[in-house]
Amino acid sequence: MKALHFGAGNIGRGFIGKLLADAKVQVVFADVNQTVLDALNARGEYQVHVVGEQSHVDTVSHVSAVNSTSQDVVALIATVDLVTTAVGPQILERIAGTVAQGLIKRHDAGTVLPLNIIACENMVRGTSQLKQHVLKALPEQYHAWVEEHVGFVDSAVDRIVPPAEAGTQDPLAVTVETFSEWIVDKTQFKGQPPAIAGMELTDNLMAFVERKLFTLNTGHAITAYLGQYAGHKTIRDAILDPAIRQVVKGAMEESGAVLINRYGFEPDKHAAYINKILQRFENPYLHDDVERVGRQPLRKLSAGDRLIKPLRGTLDYGLRHDNLAKGTAAAMHYHSEQDPQAREWAELLHKSGPRAALAQVSGLEEDSEVVEQVVSLYNAMQ
Repeated sequence: MKALHFGAGNIGRGFIGKLLADAKVQVVFADVNQTVLDALNARGEYQVHVVGEQSHVDTVSHVSAVNSTSQDVVALIATVDLVTTAVGPQILERIAGTVAQGLIKRHDAGTVLPLNIIACENMVRGTSQLKQHVLKALPEQYHAWVEEHVGFVDSAVDRIVPPAEAGTQDPLAVTVETFSEWIVDKTQFKGQPPAIAGMELTDNLMAFVERKLFTLNTGHAITAYLGQYAGHKTIRDAILDPAIRQVVKGAMEESGAVLINRYGFEPDKHAAYINKILQRFENPYLHDDVERVGRQPLRKLSAGDRLIKPLRGTLDYGLRHDNLAKGTAAAMHYHSEQDPQAREWAELLHKSGPRAALAQVSGLEEDSEVVEQVVSLYNAMQ
């Protein structure tokens, strides 16, 4: 079995690429970072440092790489069995044209073997969104063939993969936590789903997508935003602050109440899931900066993302949301000169004021009680 994986960054190499290679899948990485591509092709392998109570180093072997802007990628899409991505939500639209070209080449070659595409991104149903970008780039005459032979499979992914430590010279060095979760929608595959250890099949993906979004992503973001506000540098430092931990845990319990109402999760099991995530944030072997985790505040304050979506859920079910409101207010204070979205958010705040800015980005009604609550908390933090 052969797979093309878009994204040779830390998540691509440390998570999805590793799982595929461990399952004896022949993995070709596609990326634009020529230094990383050259290193992958020169060595054909790399090491992954898995850190936690049982730390160890795994070697990922039999891998190669191509430039994602080259025609090599188009040729690969015409022949591989699986395409995966870990490029970031904003990049999916950029690679759609290349995927479309590869599908045309695959069609014109008369290939009828199924191809499955899985976007492994920190977003809700990212593969379905990639599919729409691909269809937009694809002449209509190919649409029926794609519907018959190409599976666009949505997934939920969860593994903390921090950036390489400062001073690291090896372009392939990658560190990951022990925990990983890759859940895919088995109803969307064309043909038989591949047997890959670490990839779990489900016919109720949205329950797991929202469980991860409302718990790991919500808690991670709020830890980062409150951490930056309190002057902490890392996620570990922030979550060990008792005041921050109380709000983060409270927010995950509030979002968890939405999940329990919506999907019937068992309260005791969900409480254990929350505690497991808090322990992951405390991992002393992971050095994850609050500024990195908090980046792209416009996306994280949008209607379908980790702060506003669970907040809306509490409104739907008439549930408490005091801690989610505090986390959202802290997000409004996020700042980073390195993050274009943070600069754009600061300009919007300055131009429109907190109430209108929050309403514009989140989709919440400007005169609603919840916006009033969040803005009051934001002003109190000034």
